[in-house]
Amino acid sequence: MLVRLSRLAGLGVLAVALASCAPLQYPDRNATHTDDFGTPVGTQSVREGGDLVMGLSNEPDKLDPTTSSSLYTRYVMSSMCEKLYDNDAAGKLVPQLATDLPTVSSDGLTVTIPVRTGIKFADGTAFDAAAVQKSLQRHLTMKTSQRTSEMGPIASIEAEGSAAVVIKYKKPFAPITAALADRAGMIMSPTEIEKSGDHFSDHPVCVGPFKFVKRVPQTSIVVERDPLYYDARKVHLDTITYRIMADANIRASNLRSGDIQVADTISPQDVDALEKDSGLHLLQSRALGFRGIYLNIGNVDGVGKPAKPIDTPLAKDPRVREALSLSIDRASLVDTVFNNWYEPTCSPVVPQSTYATPAATDCPAYDPHRSKQLLAEAGVQLPYHVKLQVQNSPDQLRYAQALQASIAEGGFALDVQPTEYATMLDVQKRGTYEALLLGWSGRIDPDANITRFMVTGSSGNYSGYSSPALDDLLGRAGRITDTEQRAKLYEQAVQAIQKDNPYIYTYRERLLTVHSTRVTGVEMYPDGVVRLGYAAFRVDKG
Repeated sequence: MLVRLSRLAGLGVLAVALASCAPLQYPDRNATHTDDFGTPVGTQSVREGGDLVMGLSNEPDKLDPTTSSSLYTRYVMSSMCEKLYDNDAAGKLVPQLATDLPTVSSDGLTVTIPVRTGIKFADGTAFDAAAVQKSLQRHLTMKTSQRTSEMGPIASIEAEGSAAVVIKYKKPFAPITAALADRAGMIMSPTEIEKSGDHFSDHPVCVGPFKFVKRVPQTSIVVERDPLYYDARKVHLDTITYRIMADANIRASNLRSGDIQVADTISPQDVDALEKDSGLHLLQSRALGFRGIYLNIGNVDGVGKPAKPIDTPLAKDPRVREALSLSIDRASLVDTVFNNWYEPTCSPVVPQSTYATPAATDCPAYDPHRSKQLLAEAGVQLPYHVKLQVQNSPDQLRYAQALQASIAEGGFALDVQPTEYATMLDVQKRGTYEALLLGWSGRIDPDANITRFMVTGSSGNYSGYSSPALDDLLGRAGRITDTEQRAKLYEQAVQAIQKDNPYIYTYRERLLTVHSTRVTGVEMYPDGVVRLGYAAFRVDKG
């Protein structure tokens, strides 16, 4: 049944916007919410040992940093696989397996990364520059890698002695440090790489507070404390079990009962009640990421393969895709479906970042009348039918139903197809979809929020989009370090994306994680990852 949206509250604003065709500047909906990233254990009294259980909202894909494309894999890998760099709660890049930030040559073509020595992987293999080089080379060249485009135009990667890795570039690439603060910077045991090859995910081995124990598909993943970890004194738990619990209501119920101690992606339908529970604590943050609609305009043979024409008006005619974007009442949708916890967006540029400009973050006005005009110009019969695959969860289905009502006024008929999360990850890579509602957890550098999804032939270009002009803009933005110049280029890039609409941005979530007050040291930053590596049970909470 279609959900009709009430727009009375915003009618005045919308009327002005429609009359002037001006972009909408949405109010800061997160102003009433206070960020809480969690508290490190520090000097708190905690109990050594214990088995912590986290209710995970979706099943991770393969536990392989090279091929993974799931946020939930990042949750699990964060406890097992440290990176060369990390970002802290303030969004600052800090060394992790590196010992300092990289040094860059004056021409920007040589990046030298100092790395730790004297530490070990979970299998006892020595960690050194050669091990780092092997992992980075795998990320760059493996056929099924999702990291290649994130690392930039690399010419070579070499170990310089045991304590430094040198990356040489064909052209300068400013975002490399930020890229190495994510999966591209996760370093795998060279022994396990040689042993397992493409099946590394069956028994992942890295450097981290915990090491892999077992995985029961669609049920759980278990990790245990790694005694070889170089900073083992900070690790308190014996094990962490990531229990797959896709239903938000079930996660909330299990939190209240104490069967789990942590749960991610709390539903806006539940968060207000959970926040009032004295035995629970809410972590919340703005997100670096976004959620929106992939439109398949050329992904025929699989992601990364040359784009091929798809013979539908939606794929061929940008007017149809623009009409779809104009028919989405973003503000009313998030207010109605998500109880004002989320905020609308039309851009991959984070509004609070140093790269944000009004032109890069504003939304075109909701305009169903113009949508119908564009569809008429495109010569399509109304209503124009679109098949949208949506994650099979209550919140996403609620949003999809509300979206049906919104775009119906713009001349579209939406066929909602509930789909399991793992299946959605598969079909976006294979290109076996028309439209797909999925998001990205976001990164601190805008390059990682745009380039991997939009550059021709990228391993993350799930829409099969190709624009030489956009490729050039993003390439130039990646080669310079001046923030203001980069911001101007990303502004132009957003305008180009909004013209062609291979991906239609819809909203930004507010990151909501709840944990029992029996535990402490659970942390969650705007990058979306819930960090459990140094968590512990409180002494005074039993």
